[in-house]
Amino acid sequence: MPDALAPYLDEPVRFAYWVSNLSGGQVVSQIEQRTSWDFDYNVKLARAAEKAGFDFALSATRFVGGYRADGQHEASTFAMSLLNATERLNVIVAIMTGFWHPAVVAKIGATADHISKGRWHLNIVSGWFKHEFDVLGVPWLDHDERYRRSTEFIKVLKGIWTEDELTFHGDYYNIDRWHLNPKPTFKPHPLIFQGGSSTAARRMAAEHSDWYFTNGGSVEELRSQALQVKTGAAGFGRRLRVGANAFIIARDTEAEAREVHAEILAKADPAAVAGFAEAVKQAGQATRDGVGNWAKSTAADLVQPNDGFKTNLIGSPEQVALRILELKRNGIDLVLAGFLHFHEEVDYFGRRVLPLVRELEAEAARRAPVLA
Repeated sequence: MPDALAPYLDEPVRFAYWVSNLSGGQVVSQIEQRTSWDFDYNVKLARAAEKAGFDFALSATRFVGGYRADGQHEASTFAMSLLNATERLNVIVAIMTGFWHPAVVAKIGATADHISKGRWHLNIVSGWFKHEFDVLGVPWLDHDERYRRSTEFIKVLKGIWTEDELTFHGDYYNIDRWHLNPKPTFKPHPLIFQGGSSTAARRMAAEHSDWYFTNGGSVEELRSQALQVKTGAAGFGRRLRVGANAFIIARDTEAEAREVHAEILAKADPAAVAGFAEAVKQAGQATRDGVGNWAKSTAADLVQPNDGFKTNLIGSPEQVALRILELKRNGIDLVLAGFLHFHEEVDYFGRRVLPLVRELEAEAARRAPVLA
């Protein structure tokens, strides 16, 4: 076991789910999706996820619709409402750095942290959809430059949250002796998640973020990413945790689960999938080294826009639990879950899958060698 992965094995794998604040569901398919993006549905879902044992909920950000997501609730406002409706669930707010000033986010975050008693956290989104920027007149930067701006954004956030008075002069942000009071209660600051799989994203995560989110992938692909970013973080004297996207189809038998997956693909919306495929050429496929989200995704992969099928959490509760443990052994610390029918499937996951994961973790801990 490489040293960069071993230190995390004594921690339980965490679970997050996608908040349904965008319309269209989690798959680009005409299959029935008993999932709603209205507020009342999401309050019930947050409470159900909390009861089921989920640690985090991720509220997504989008400013332009399309690909069956033509409606969007604003992420930070929606997240605060869900925090008020729950007691233990942590909510991660996606913030697209090109549309926000870090001091504004720092102040919102500190207030939300106090209201929620430390359950507000942040997902830094550097942006991949050029049309989203064009229609709002926001300058579109080169891929690596967007991550350089996000790096400055994180530096300013951390400085505001941890220093008594911040002065910062960069290429994108300039702060002169600014003091924030109150500071967040979560120490040293609210958790900073970030997305992306490109070389620039991995470099930023290793040096600055607490959590690194990546699209779904095979065990081998995810292990390679996890090893790279955790080794990079260790070089800076830091620990970095990794979350992977997964579309979970857990049914009583593998045959039932595979049948659902097959139906999703059979009823895929070809025009929407093709449109999404064209849009994501600006992401991983446009990087200089061809590394990043969607760089090697097929049309079948893109029916779940974040490559969730690739992670292969499809099968019986026992099979899904075993695969989650395999992901954990290969450097994945959190599973970011999407479901076809959120309410009933979150409940099913909490009753049938998550207890098996904890049993397998306990068994693995008992079998671990005792180091003198």
